Amino acid sequence: MSEVQGSGPGAEGSPAKPSMRDALISAAFELFLARGFEQTTIDDIVQLAGVGRRSFFRYFPSKEEVVFPDHERCLAEMTAFLQEGSGEEEPVARVCEAARLVMRMYAADPSFSVQRYQLTRSVPGLRHHELSVVWRYERTLADYLRQRFADWSDGSLRADVIAAAVVAAHNNALRTWLRSGGQGDVVARMDHALEFVQSSWGVGAEASDADGRESEDVVVLIAKRRTPMWRVVRNIEATLGED
Repeated sequence: MSEVQGSGPGAEGSPAKPSMRDALISAAFELFLARGFEQTTIDDIVQLAGVGRRSFFRYFPSKEEVVFPDHERCLAEMTAFLQEGSGEEEPVARVCEAARLVMRMYAADPSFSVQRYQLTRSVPGLRHHELSVVWRYERTLADYLRQRFADWSDGSLRADVIAAAVVAAHNNALRTWLRSGGQGDVVARMDHALEFVQSSWGVGAEASDADGRESEDVVVLIAKRRTPMWRVVRNIEATLGED
């Protein structure tokens, strides 16, 4: 989350001064946790940060956006990652790797991520805002998959389902980690969740033909024209190994 402007400390041996953006985020969360989100105004935030209102809106279009300061950057990185592919990558593995970019954003600052989780759970408006952000991630994954599955008869459906599955796997690993207070290996949790998606939809999943239809076994039975139907049925059942 943190971004520090400048190339080093302002004075020898002293820590670098936080950027104005970071100062606004820090001030906002200090007030949100102390007073509550709804009770905190933008004027309160800029006063504590020691900057003007115009400085706030230079970085954040709304009070809600300061709670999710890195999502726009992360969404841009995800989009670029998907667009930079050669088109030869296995598509499900590619979107799973894109989802890992989002998880790394959370894992980079566990304390902040846990604070944000606690805040969004208690403020319905923030929860709705978060859901809109998640939807944008899912749409980005689905758009990529629709291009990769363009020649499949069920390509659009497949893209939407896989994108939703990737987001659900990501959220399952993330929320489990956040509920624990940011303890444990969130990367391992994420890998386990995404392995489930890949085993269901990626390479190694049940084979499908080029039209997107699941392949089926074909049984050919040769019988004389006057063979009783009950015998034909019994022969088929014996061939399929059914009782």
